[in-house]
This record gives sequence, structure tokens and C-alpha cells, in this order.
Amino acid sequence: MAFTEDEAAHLKSQPLARVATVGSDGQPDVTPVSFVFDGAYFYVGGWAPERTRRFRNVKAGNAKVALVVDDPVSVDPWTPRFLRVYGTAELVERQGQFGPARYMRITPEISWSWNLDGRSSTEENRTSGPRRTVHRGGQ
Repeated sequence: MAFTEDEAAHLKSQPLARVATVGSDGQPDVTPVSFVFDGAYFYVGGWAPERTRRFRNVKAGNAKVALVVDDPVSVDPWTPRFLRVYGTAELVERQGQFGPARYMRITPEISWSWNLDGRSSTEENRTSGPRRTVHRGGQ
């Protein structure tokens, strides 16, 4: 299954995500990153990405990652929204926002989105759960 039009539009409108990887010692690592979403994959790069823990973790064979794109629509009233993705990462060569380089390509397996339309935190909104989607062989 693919992302909905609203989810894809939200992802393409956001400049920042957080990506979590796991090191060989089991230590989680999460970092803010810029990203590109092409409708199917997420690409994460950067300046000298091979020196980052996230790239070293994936290169070492720890391919399971999580990515979160979230932002508050308002803080008064509190109105958050988010899209979370569990997926598998691989390092690929491509032309991207930082030029030709190695990028982390994340293949989504499962995603959850909530409140992308930015409704305020009403009781109804707080009691509804996120929309869950299984992508490409996720469980």
C-alpha cells in the first residue's frame, strides 16, 4: 500500500525529520535530518554522511530504522501532528539535495499518521488513534 495523498503532501511540505538507527552494541541513536520523499522512498543525506553514526550503523548491517516527521500546528491549543515510519535502510549512490553522494534510502514497511489536517486537540481527536498502513511486506 502507498501513502495517501494527504500523507504524501504532508511529507513533501516538511523540511525536517528524525531518524533512529541502532548500533552494533544495541544503543539506539536518533538525529534530526533533512530528507527527501519521492513518493516511495525516503532519502537522508548530509555533508560527509559516512562519518555519521546513522550511516555507520546501517553499513554495519543494522538496517532497521524509524523515521518521524512531526510538528505542532499550534501550542495553544496544543495541536500536534505526525507521521512515523518503520522501515529498512540501505546506502545508495544517487544525485540528491547534497549533490552526487551516498544517501540512506529508507523503504517503508509500516507507517502511522495522525492529525495531518491539524485539528485542535478536542476530546474526539484525542480518542481517535493514528492511521496505520502496511507497506511492502511489513507486518
